[in-house]
Amino acid sequence: MPVLETSMLGIAQREGILEVYTHDLRDWTDDFHRTVDDEPYGGGPGMVMKCEPIFRAVEAIGAMDSLRPTIVFLAPVGEPFKQAIAQEFSKEARLLLVCGRYEGFDERTFTLADRIISIGDYVLTGGEIAALAVIDATVRLIPGVLGHAQSCEDESFSDGLLEYPHYTRPSIFNGVDVPAILLSGNHKEIERWRRMQSLERTQRLRPDLLKGEN
Repeated sequence: MPVLETSMLGIAQREGILEVYTHDLRDWTDDFHRTVDDEPYGGGPGMVMKCEPIFRAVEAIGAMDSLRPTIVFLAPVGEPFKQAIAQEFSKEARLLLVCGRYEGFDERTFTLADRIISIGDYVLTGGEIAALAVIDATVRLIPGVLGHAQSCEDESFSDGLLEYPHYTRPSIFNGVDVPAILLSGNHKEIERWRRMQSLERTQRLRPDLLKGEN
């Protein structure tokens, strides 16, 4: 999958920090057509992912290493994926991401899951895009992946707030100046300004994040 070979994900793999494997669920089917879905009991549109291939795949993949993976299902019914969860995942030695398709999973497959994760209140064609989002958000938090350790500490959501505004050269563009405080060299005041900007931006754009903020 090309996206896994680019940018920080690619670098992390080339440097031996990360290993990513993809698996085709059809490899764990036992019929001629390699069927992974079937019609829902009770009627209704769409198809439902079958239990048997998923159970076989999870059990087989889990046994490929002596270290049991944390099993994560990607599905709209899951808990919202947040930076704090990415931080938790970054400390796991092994993750197994199970991607949904069609109308979703047979409910009995969720007994395999340690976590069920949703990346937002919308529906995708499949969980592969959701899995990539989880991988990208998680891997960049693993020590040694980013060039500067503080890069991931200062980002949006790392402390529950949106990140403060950033500026670079030129100092004036289209008649708009870079805030003078950033050119002052006074790091204590810059830090205070950035904190206030984070609070203001969060209040304006994501007030829901400010619950519990002092």
